[in-house]
Amino acid sequence: MTSSKTTLETLAGAIHQAGMASPRVFHADPLCFFFWNILGSLMSTRLLAAALLTLGLSCAQAQTFSFGLWGDMPYRRNGDDPKIPALIKSINRSDIAFSIYDGDIKDGGSHCTDDVYASALAMFGQMVKPLVYVPGDNEWTDCHRLNNGGYDALERLAYLRKTMFPTADSLGKRPMRLVHQGQAGEKFVENTRFSHRGIVFVTLNVPGSNNNRILDEKDCSYKSARTAAQCEAGNAEYLARDAANGYWLQQAFRAAKDSKARGLVLVIQADPGFDLPETPETDESQAARVSGYRNFMEKLIAETEAFKGQVLLVHGDTHFFKMDKPLYNPHKLLTNLTRVQTFGSPLIHWVRVTVDPKNANVFTVQPVIVKQ
Repeated sequence: MTSSKTTLETLAGAIHQAGMASPRVFHADPLCFFFWNILGSLMSTRLLAAALLTLGLSCAQAQTFSFGLWGDMPYRRNGDDPKIPALIKSINRSDIAFSIYDGDIKDGGSHCTDDVYASALAMFGQMVKPLVYVPGDNEWTDCHRLNNGGYDALERLAYLRKTMFPTADSLGKRPMRLVHQGQAGEKFVENTRFSHRGIVFVTLNVPGSNNNRILDEKDCSYKSARTAAQCEAGNAEYLARDAANGYWLQQAFRAAKDSKARGLVLVIQADPGFDLPETPETDESQAARVSGYRNFMEKLIAETEAFKGQVLLVHGDTHFFKMDKPLYNPHKLLTNLTRVQTFGSPLIHWVRVTVDPKNANVFTVQPVIVKQ
């Protein structure tokens, strides 16, 4: 009996360390708790280990939890700074497991100075739960603009990678471990992946402003300090990152399939452009201004089609809350993909997502209005 008890304790610790569940999971679910005790009293140590590992995975995936979504704030030009403490207080007082910030740590008309990134880190450092940061266009892609200070956007991207991802962990007072596509301070370190209670999460650097794809000479020089050489380098950067994003997306779906995940959450910053039902004569998803997302969206559609679970696509960039099923188009539905567009300045609110693997839709989305 002592051997079985020791194995119970060892397996519970291993399950918790693997991120599958806390030992409290077995007490929270009566059925799991029943089998946990029966197995411990009846089975041999070797059989017990295998059975408990299977039980641990099953019970972890059956647990309900919530996470938060926010981004595109604060914008100083909109006077957001005094509103942020109430937002942080609202998120910190909730029972979410973690939150994800989907880009734009400043407004699009201010300079991309180093203190902007330091201020964002200080804000994220106030979060009690883990905070996963996703880059937005305002903190690197658009820094070439004259009213942003005329920076080299690729230099700002390199600085962002070194500054905003200081360790392999998330941000926040209680950081959690993330899997990164790149090494610390290097290309694609900002692309991350993690799992929580049977759901796979993946974040990608897919920013606004057409994903940093520059269309022509006019696009290159418009309200910009960029040179032709910088625009050429920018397009090379876009191609390399787009390929890396596609690969990381495929790896995330593979991980979800291998673990038999009920759902996958994908978070980017950009609104990639969807065909709108209000304009039947025009397909907005084919516009040149969103051509930088086309390859990525094709990969997302293909991966979602081959996935048995639910996919939640989260983005910011447009600044008002929206939830819909925009793919494939207004006349044809990709049934297992839901899009959530988060609040943004001057609407200083956040979104709560509850995950229930026992529910056919898996994800329940609720806007949280913060009173000032």
